[in-house]
Parts: sequence; C-alpha cells; structure tokens
Amino acid sequence: MTTALIIGDVQRGITDGYPFAARVVPPLTELLPRARAAGVLVVFVRIAFRGNGADLPPGNALYRSFFEAGDAFHEGSAGTGIALPVADEDVVVVKRRASAFAGTDLDLVLRAGGVGSVAVAGVATSAMVAATCYDAADRGYRVTVLRDGCADGDETMHDFFVDAVFPSRGFEVVPCAAWPGDRR
Repeated sequence: MTTALIIGDVQRGITDGYPFAARVVPPLTELLPRARAAGVLVVFVRIAFRGNGADLPPGNALYRSFFEAGDAFHEGSAGTGIALPVADEDVVVVKRRASAFAGTDLDLVLRAGGVGSVAVAGVATSAMVAATCYDAADRGYRVTVLRDGCADGDETMHDFFVDAVFPSRGFEVVPCAAWPGDRR
C-alpha cells in the first residue's frame, strides 16, 4: 500500500497573514525530505477562487470573506503560492472548498498512485484538515493526522480535534517527527 502526504492551505497568503498558520511551516519543511525519501507521494492542496467569484457558494458568508480578503485566496495571485518547498515529483491540487477532495482530482491522483493511506496536515485543523480527513475515510483511505503539522486560529479547537475528535474516528494522530516511520 502506498502512502500520500496531503498538505492543505499552507500557502503564502495564509501563512503570511495568519500567525497561527505559520507555525506549521518548520515541522512540515523538516518532514518533506524524509517523506520523499520514504517514497511517500507529497500532495499540496491550495485554495484559490476564480477572480470573478463564479465558484463562490451563494449566501456563504465565510467563503465570501475569504474571497474579499484578496490575493491570499485569488487564483493566480502570489498569495496562493505554496509556502513550502515543492519538488518536481510532488502534486499540486487547486481546491475551492474546505475538503481537499471536494470538486478536485485528488482522489483520481491517489488511486492512480495506488495510495491506500494518507497523512493530512495543514490549516485549519477544524476546517480543511477535518473536512479532508472525513472525506478520505469515507473513500476508504486509512487516515493519519500530523499533530504539529496542523494548526487552528483557536488552539483549544485544535487540541479538541487532535486529542478527542480524530482519535474517536479511528484516525491515528502523530507528530511530524514520528512520521512516516514504518507506516508505509
């Protein structure tokens, strides 16, 4: 079984604009060479909306606020660039919703690579990470969450998810330093 590392929303406009998000950059930067050396498929998922707003859900104030925040979330802007080192063998997926799977070709890429197990990291724990983990589990993937590879604007919420919610759903939660280990 092949493993993939899914890192979501760790992009310049978010890590530069939201201090909590910048905390995941050092542990993930350290993890990337180890993951690649272990043969893990690295997938970066970034959120980006079309400049004309055609992909915004009607009446959704949260997505509207992201869109109105400007370059951090506009397709083609520097703010949507990945804030981590991307290698040629990595995959970059653009998403327009919380889950890395919603409306993207992520599942196709994972299945084509024979992936059966995913580790999820990124921001925010209570949004992108949670949505992606639930979606991955629904699709039959084994799920691991990288505790210090995730962050949330509300640290209590982050702790609640990694200490209670994710383990109760059968997701393994480990620090970046302990992964990938022998999980491949």
